[in-house]
Parts: sequence; C-alpha cells; structure tokens
Amino acid sequence: MLRVAVVGSGPSGVYSAQTLVQQDPAVHVDVLDRLPCPYGLVRYGVAPDHEKIKSLQNNLRTVLEHERVRFLGGVEVGPAGLPVERLRELYHAVVYCVGAATDRHLGIPGEELRGSWSATEFVSWYSAHPDSLADGFVLGARAAVVIGVGNVAVDVTRMLARGASELSPTDMPQAALSALAASKVSQVHMVGRRGPSQARFTTKELRELGTLPGTRVSVNPAELELDPAYGDPSGLPAPQRRNVEVLRGWASTPSGDDRHSVRLRFFLRPVEFLADGDRVCGVRFERTEPDGRGGVTGTGRYEEIEAQLVLRSVGYRGVPLDGLPFDAEHGTVPHLAGRVLRDGVVAPGEYVAGWIKRGPTGVIGTNRPCAKETATSLLEDAPVLVRREVPEDPLAALRAAGIAPVEWTGWEAIERAEAELGASLGRGVVKLPDWESLLAAARRCAP
Repeated sequence: MLRVAVVGSGPSGVYSAQTLVQQDPAVHVDVLDRLPCPYGLVRYGVAPDHEKIKSLQNNLRTVLEHERVRFLGGVEVGPAGLPVERLRELYHAVVYCVGAATDRHLGIPGEELRGSWSATEFVSWYSAHPDSLADGFVLGARAAVVIGVGNVAVDVTRMLARGASELSPTDMPQAALSALAASKVSQVHMVGRRGPSQARFTTKELRELGTLPGTRVSVNPAELELDPAYGDPSGLPAPQRRNVEVLRGWASTPSGDDRHSVRLRFFLRPVEFLADGDRVCGVRFERTEPDGRGGVTGTGRYEEIEAQLVLRSVGYRGVPLDGLPFDAEHGTVPHLAGRVLRDGVVAPGEYVAGWIKRGPTGVIGTNRPCAKETATSLLEDAPVLVRREVPEDPLAALRAAGIAPVEWTGWEAIERAEAELGASLGRGVVKLPDWESLLAAARRCAP
C-alpha cells in the first residue's frame, strides 16, 4: 500500500489525489489543509456571485469522499505545526499544493497608506476567510481605484458595484454584506498599465460588468486607440479579440445608468499613492504608450484619480515553506515534472503541483493537467517509495503529537452550521467568518 500526503485541498491538491486513486488501486491519500474547510480558492477566492464556478466544489467533494481519500483539516505544515521532516516520516510521498500565498507589491510611495489594500485582502474579507482581520474597506470611501485588469480585478470591481439585493442570496458573510450594502462608493476606476489587447481578464468576466443593474460602464476611446491591435484586432487570439469587441461597444455606447459608474482605463502606470494625512486620497499615474516590443514606456505625462479606496490586483506570489527548497526569483519550488529538486537533484518522495509548482498562472482547470503530470511522476517512482516503512495509520501519529485534525464529519458539521446561520438571517447558506466559529461548529460532529 502506498500512502501519500497531499498538502492543500484546493483544486491542484484534489486533482492530484484524484489522479492517484484513479491510476493506482493500492494508493491511499490523506489531503491535509491548514484550514478546517476544504476547496482552497474555490471556497475562498471565487466571487460569491459566481455560483456556477463555486459549484465546482461538488466535483471536488466527490474526490474527497472517495473511500481511499481522507480529508484532514486544521493541520498546519511547517514550524508552527507539523514539520516537513516529520511529515515525510509518516508517508511514502508528499505532494505540496500550497499555492501562492501572498500578493505582489507595486513598490511605489504611499502603498502602505490606510485605504490601500491588496485585492486578496478584500476578497478574503467578503469570502469569510478565517485569517481575514481587516474591515472597514468601504467605510468613508466615495471613489475606488482598482489597479490591474485581470479577473480578480473584475471581481472586486463588480463587488463594489453590486447592490445588497443581488448579494444577499450568496454565501457572503453577514458583516461584509451589511458593509457593502451601506457603501457610498459610486465610482470605480479599473486601471491597466498596458492596452486592451494585453488585458488578462476573460470575456465572460468582462461582459458581466455591463449587466450590473444601475451601473454605467464606460471606456475612453482615445486610450483604446493607443493600442496598435485595437484598430485591427484580426491578428489577436480569439479571447483578446472578443475583449476588444466588448470594449469597443462600451467606448461608443456606455452601458447602464449612473447609480454606479465603472470606468475602464488603459495605458496608465501608478507611480504614487496620494495622501490626506495617513489615508490615501488618490493615485498619481504616468501615461504610458506601446514601446513596439509588446511592452510600454513612460511618456512623462501624469494624471491623478481621486480615490479613498485603492485595491491592488497585480498578481500573486508563492512563499517559502520551511523545509523545502525555494526559487525566490520565480516564487516556486524547483522541480522536474513535479519532482522536487534539492540542489538540482531529485528529492525522493517530495512533489509539487499547482501554483507553487508553475507560478500563479492559468484558470482553475489548468490545475488538472499540472496535477496529472505530478501524480504520474509519483506513481512512476512508487516501486522505490514503498520500500520505506511508514506508520500503518499516520492519523494516530498526528494525534499522538497533539494535532487534532478536522475530519470530513467535522467539515459536514461546519456546512450544517452555515446553513443554520443562513436560515436564521433569512438567507441561504452564509459562511462562518472566523476560526472560533468554524472550530466550534466542527466539534458538533453528531448530526
């Protein structure tokens, strides 16, 4: 019997477990997660109004309920919990699917002012991530700037423009719903340093902005025309060509009314966050222009946009996991087809999948082939890995070390508690927002 630990229960971790149990009838997989809840960014990163994408949890659930897969939540791997070295002693192999846990920074003056947040902090708040300590995002804000033109930037822009009646049916935590319902933010500027043909959002996400009730979406035609591919988009890949077509329509006929205003801006590079005391009051941008090589260059012309709230959505970055090698330049663990490399040499029994393997690229589905490659490498190595003796049941060893994992019945108890909370508020399922309430619910394992 091959015993494998998968660290991380997001898509890459669950897809790794799925491939392992599908391809080898003798493998048993424990999926460990620091949180008491499974599904990773599907639970804590997908916008609450994207029910179709969130329904992917049902597919992940099927894997985690497989007879040879076991979910063990509330298990932190690292110095504060279970050391990597001890984890390796408990299993024949370990697959690290720990994602990219931090945000990239702009590195410009004023970035740390009050009212300046990473988009991830904002997403964690309205998604009820138990590590989210921030609040008051929209308090006192009339205008917001979202820096970035990817899908996360579109998500947070949409959340700022949505009304309470549209968000109430979602699983958004009550405190975030109440704050957004009371928000005075009426203008949102989503700003990219390059052109529309290089934006990273998908057309489906982009189009959603034009369907928001009471929201006027507009684009500056002059900024679009700076993009060489805008005039003749025929040479662009189909997704970018469709994006340009949507933006072209908004440039000629802005959509919706003006209860909320969403403006998409291009060829503007942030150079400074402006301050009113210790709080952000705007962003200074330099106008950019294409450099002829796929990038942009500064023009020396500047523009200021007023904002009391700034959300920075400029990408994620992996962080080192104590006990594993780390490529600081790329924010990933060095690997060969998913096999961890230590000083250029394959480390037996150690593997990576997902963003910590390839960097924060792709969509949820991109994790499937990535995980399959890693699981295939692991199974190729299995004849050697199984020669090492490991405990018959690693769970007993975890408990002996004082670790009390949240098993699947604990997660089901959390689900029941969230359904009960929603019913008490006259809503559907409502997420529990903090560690205390999640762990208290998990202890109520009896139906």
